[in-house]
Amino acid sequence: MPRTHRNAVAPAYLQAMAWVRQALEPRRRVVAFRWWMAVAALSGGCRVPDPTPAMPLSDVTTVPPHFPEAVFPDEPPLTRAGWELGRHLFFDARLSVDGSIRCASCHAPALSFSDSVAFSRGADNAVGFRNAPVLVNLAWQPRFHREAGIPSLEAQVLAPLQDPLEFNHDIQSVEEVLRSDATYQAWSEEGFGRPLDAYVVTRALAMFERTLISGNAPYDRWLQGDATAMSEAALRGLALFEERQCIECHSGLWFTDFEPHNNGLHETYVDPGTYRLTFDSADIGAFKTPTLRNLAWTAPYMVDGSLATLSDVVAHYNAGGAGHPNQDPRVAPLGLSDLEKADLEAFLLALSDSSYVAWAQTLVPD
Repeated sequence: MPRTHRNAVAPAYLQAMAWVRQALEPRRRVVAFRWWMAVAALSGGCRVPDPTPAMPLSDVTTVPPHFPEAVFPDEPPLTRAGWELGRHLFFDARLSVDGSIRCASCHAPALSFSDSVAFSRGADNAVGFRNAPVLVNLAWQPRFHREAGIPSLEAQVLAPLQDPLEFNHDIQSVEEVLRSDATYQAWSEEGFGRPLDAYVVTRALAMFERTLISGNAPYDRWLQGDATAMSEAALRGLALFEERQCIECHSGLWFTDFEPHNNGLHETYVDPGTYRLTFDSADIGAFKTPTLRNLAWTAPYMVDGSLATLSDVVAHYNAGGAGHPNQDPRVAPLGLSDLEKADLEAFLLALSDSSYVAWAQTLVPD
């Protein structure tokens, strides 16, 4: 198994308070309360694992040569046992209250860890209200979720776990359910130096997710000197991508600036976006810029899955958006010809890494 990472564990209490503030309706208040209690449990009384050296993990920590170095948090250190526990937890339906879904239900390996529907179904057949994002190159992400409001992968684990539209569980109950699993307990002791608990569950999942690295798309090979890796159409599309300011938000190797913007998707928004976190009316309709990597597998597109194809996405931006008052001024009519639209789409598809999707499917436990 090839691939790997970075991120630091940020203070959880501040994020917990932000989560409480964004609880705008009753069911969200339930989630917020569970979140606060879980963070309190995670932050208080947790002993630090023994600082044993991490064993070699070159098979899952290989970084593409043109990527910057990825570094795991020093505490806890990356270990084979910890990574293996995280991998199995990702595919374990016991994390959901009714045992009906797992992380991989909404983040399918065959779809670059995304979903094929606008809104995924959660426990008890509940329907979510946002499109499941692709999971790639998380090691370099400074913040998570559509509002860009969660500061670490470890903290992020708690949100879907306790959301009534997703797993509808709580971390203490999950700990009780998994405690009797002898294999999990052995990995927990070996990888973290402690019995399986909330600390271990959140850290193991984060440890695994940081190894989801994608960097072998035609564009990547072209960057590394393979002049034949991208088609002529894709190269023309790259020029358009840069000329028409797409690169200002979808920037760098990750094709995201990790910041929330209103891209004019709708004239009015049912989902207020980052406003849920900040209560600033200027943030209505603003969502974190998504990566453009692996678009070949991640349709439908946009935060609500409202655009079915890449052609629809290009048409949206070519038209200049829907004209919401908070729309980013850089979203303006592009005036692209049919050929230019096709070229831009060819470039976007050249960001898709088929080797990553093939590798991802080998991660499913036997």
